[in-house]
Amino acid sequence: MKRDIAALNLLSLSLFILVSFTNHIPKPLQKQPLKRIVIDAGHGGTDVGAKGAYSTEKDLCLAISLKLEKMMQDQLPDIDVFMTRKTDIYDNVTRKAEIANQIKGDLFLCIHVNSAKAIRQSEFIGYRDEVRYKGRGKKKKKYTVKVKEYRHYNLPNPAKGTETFIYNVNKTNGRMNALSKDEDFSMDSATQQEMKEFERNDPAKMMLLSMKTQTYFQRSADLALTIEDEFKKIGRISREAKQRKEGIFVLHAVNMPAVLVETGFISNPEEEDYLNSEDGQREICEVIIKAIKRYKYSLEKQLTNTGTTTPSKRK
Repeated sequence: MKRDIAALNLLSLSLFILVSFTNHIPKPLQKQPLKRIVIDAGHGGTDVGAKGAYSTEKDLCLAISLKLEKMMQDQLPDIDVFMTRKTDIYDNVTRKAEIANQIKGDLFLCIHVNSAKAIRQSEFIGYRDEVRYKGRGKKKKKYTVKVKEYRHYNLPNPAKGTETFIYNVNKTNGRMNALSKDEDFSMDSATQQEMKEFERNDPAKMMLLSMKTQTYFQRSADLALTIEDEFKKIGRISREAKQRKEGIFVLHAVNMPAVLVETGFISNPEEEDYLNSEDGQREICEVIIKAIKRYKYSLEKQLTNTGTTTPSKRK
């Protein structure tokens, strides 16, 4: 009996020591889920984009993007920021997607300004005489009628506000194709090695691509909703986060969460002034940065709750 009690005491002591030791083993550090952000200033070079009364979309996109880069570097120093362009040059959307994928970004942020067609107006200005004929040959007679006359002109479209797009869910095949070109799939080295042995049409690989596509779609949607929420907080009119029916190539061609922010309407005189102003551009950048901070915190919280890590894409 004494021998059994001694054995139990020894076992209890061993378990206590083991648990105490385990509790004091440093937990592996969570790798940062948002390390690289790619900012794409829309249009550029020969691609002017929309035109306002005195400014163009390509110039506004670049000005806002450059300001956003600087402010992001100041406020989010632990994140590397890359630009698809820093000058007035043109790259097609395929090239922009290639740049972002080569950088292996964790987020693609595309900056644009919106435009709406002018409103066609007609104003009755009176009557004019119009000569007409009836009959043929010798019976042909000339007569005059009064015809209403109108003046036609265009008015600026009053559309205003922001909207943030994510890629269209119907473009899933395009997104999966982009992801399939990313060799590491953001996985650990052992899984990477296994995946390299899979064929393109392997069911396991296709399942992984599908899961990754769904994850990126959800993250893109979360960020888009957050951006529009922050715009609402400062009093901007929000036209909401949405998918565009015809799709946006550059958003589904990048292998990372991606959003396109329409920062305002260049076709609206009031908004064109706002988009060109120092205060307006700074306010837009502040909104986007606040949204990214919330997005970053949400990702980190998810990792903490699940106890998983997201290896960096960096090599």
